[in-house]
Amino acid sequence: MAPAVLRTTTYWALLVVASFSVLSAVVGGVGILATDGFGMPSTFLEGGPFDSFTWPGLILLLVVGGSQGIALGLLLARRESALLWTAVAGFGMLIWIYIETGLIGGNSPAQMLYFATGILQLVGACALLGIVTWLPRVPLRGVGRRLVAKQHA
Repeated sequence: MAPAVLRTTTYWALLVVASFSVLSAVVGGVGILATDGFGMPSTFLEGGPFDSFTWPGLILLLVVGGSQGIALGLLLARRESALLWTAVAGFGMLIWIYIETGLIGGNSPAQMLYFATGILQLVGACALLGIVTWLPRVPLRGVGRRLVAKQHA
């Protein structure tokens, strides 16, 4: 795969993952806050640091959803800081899932999916930052634009 195509594919994959992640975090956070757990049994809180689902809901909504929202907005604007925020949001997702599985247990497909989205965000951001030798760094503003222009010509 040519570097321009790989960059464009990676950029669009990051947009899709950030969109999915921010939507999931906002819906999950609001759902947890509005329903006191979104249907989860209160036994999930036993042995953990929280007495209610309020703090987990706020963290999911504001920290996880907020960092994903910032990453998405910056990716859409093609700002160079988008890649840093995407990595931060991906790492935040990994921390969230790691702590969630440690506190409440589980090994659900949803947890594995969100763990995979965090990994994808970290790997994609690193690739677009030019950390890998096989994909040289180019400014984010140029990623995908020339390829689209060539396809319509």
